Amino acid sequence: MDATTWNERYSQAEPVWPKSPNKWVVNEMGGHVPGVALDLGCGEGRNSIWLANQGWRVTAVDFALNALDRARERARSESAESGVELHISWVQADLTRYEAAPGRYDLVLLTYVHLLDFERRELLRNCVRALAPGGTLLVVGHDTTNLTDGTGGPQDPAVLFSGQDIEGDLQDHLRSGTLVLERSGRVAREVETEDGPVVAWDALFRAKRRPDVAGGFSFGS
Repeated sequence: MDATTWNERYSQAEPVWPKSPNKWVVNEMGGHVPGVALDLGCGEGRNSIWLANQGWRVTAVDFALNALDRARERARSESAESGVELHISWVQADLTRYEAAPGRYDLVLLTYVHLLDFERRELLRNCVRALAPGGTLLVVGHDTTNLTDGTGGPQDPAVLFSGQDIEGDLQDHLRSGTLVLERSGRVAREVETEDGPVVAWDALFRAKRRPDVAGGFSFGS
């Protein structure tokens, strides 16, 4: 991950990502009782802003300052237009070094963050540590099979993953019952192009931290 490269992308006039929230975030979290959320790799803030509009108090983290500036301005504009205060804290940090407050968040969201497998494992363990008892971990990304069966996304197979890969990364937590698996697999997302709609394949993983498990984890747990 290169912050300089991403900052350059976010310096262009046009938004990098759609304004609307990711469909899987809406599908999986719509209707949930709002609480405290952590959005890791928030980009231009589309998911953070959607969550805040649902009543969540959000900490949104990204390493690209230009992305955070765009997100902050959009949130300010939407709040002024609607008259509804959006509770979002914007944090500039490298996700591979960022340590979230343990046991704090009712939702930890990781969308389209693609790292090498050893970096991904450490980040996911940090995500689990950040979950409050009963909290949800939602991971969405370009599925490994998207490279051959879908469209868009990273073209380096080393940073793609599947739901099964996430299960493997978190197998200790799943086997111990600290995490309860709710959903894991490949899902189809329709993408509009000049030639008409095409399919992109995403990996989706959702698990809940057992409500009776309290306290944090040591690094590497």
